Amino acid sequence: MESALEAEADSVPHWRYREELSAQNRLRRSIYELLRDQLDQQVLSYTLIDSYKRFVENRQLYPFVEKRELKPRARIPQQEYEHQSAFLILFVEDTIPSAYKKYIRFFDANKTTKANLINAKAISLNQNYDRNLRYMESLKFFDFLKTLLPVDYALLIQRDPATRARNRYSMTHFHVRVDWPIADAAEDLARHLRYISKDLYEKGDAYAEDLQKKFFEYYGVPTMSGGRRTAGIVAAQFLRRLNCISTIYVGSSESRALLRISEQGISKSILMKLTGPEMTAIAESAEMSLSTFKKNYLVAREGSSGIAVFRASYAHTSHARPPEDGKLRDLKSDVHWLTVESQHLLPAPNVWRFAPLPCNIIYT
Repeated sequence: MESALEAEADSVPHWRYREELSAQNRLRRSIYELLRDQLDQQVLSYTLIDSYKRFVENRQLYPFVEKRELKPRARIPQQEYEHQSAFLILFVEDTIPSAYKKYIRFFDANKTTKANLINAKAISLNQNYDRNLRYMESLKFFDFLKTLLPVDYALLIQRDPATRARNRYSMTHFHVRVDWPIADAAEDLARHLRYISKDLYEKGDAYAEDLQKKFFEYYGVPTMSGGRRTAGIVAAQFLRRLNCISTIYVGSSESRALLRISEQGISKSILMKLTGPEMTAIAESAEMSLSTFKKNYLVAREGSSGIAVFRASYAHTSHARPPEDGKLRDLKSDVHWLTVESQHLLPAPNVWRFAPLPCNIIYT
């Protein structure tokens, strides 16, 4: 018998494009996207630049990501780096219904109240706490965010349910566990892509195992990745059942990257070291002086080399999209589900005038 969760998921529409929204919800979407732009910058800085500084302060060489690690289906060295930030953020355009607390576990006990934070030792007893800190409109919100990012499990930022008349966003919960089984998430995706009609095991155990491996590939992480990355992609699949958009940020101490999953797709951002000739070539192709490039794109320097933030964005192949005819199809485990869509060097955080620069690096 179909579960209540599956029945509800089938009845709930997926997120809508801006042109399909009411004027009220278009305003909400605009506010969400503006806040997300700010969150992108803060999380990038925390994940990459702050981690790099900790390596330098501890007199350790930073473990730069190799180009091959950014290719779809690439294997990432299974080594955790102490000074690399690891965290998980769920940022939802609307409010997650309370019926889903069984799977995204947000309760009164892990609301961002002073008592809960002190009991969980997330903040110190002598630390100043104002409940307005949890609202994204607060000037000190991102300082508060950085305080809680190292806490285990996830942080949940969503539209504040207590102020629904306003489009106000707050960090409502911390220490949020994602308790939806991987098998259920893979089954949900496989049904959507029409590789099964209903049940993950309807074509046998081996087929089900292949589908679960493909679920990881769909979201751009190695099979059976570390806890936060696995929780992040399971949460991303679960939140698809909401009729609003959401954004998942995952910092990994193994991948040394920021994984971002949203309605825009999947991207990974890393720190990349550039030699002098490479910087000269990039500046010339962008028709800017080398000094302008260094001033606006480098986040650190090592001798004659520069360090910049590189972002790879990925797109799903036809095998990872629902078939146009809607018919059931067989899984071909050897074909790729993800491909590199674009590659950019990002301007340094808080640079206002300059845009990302196209930079094809992965396959050179």
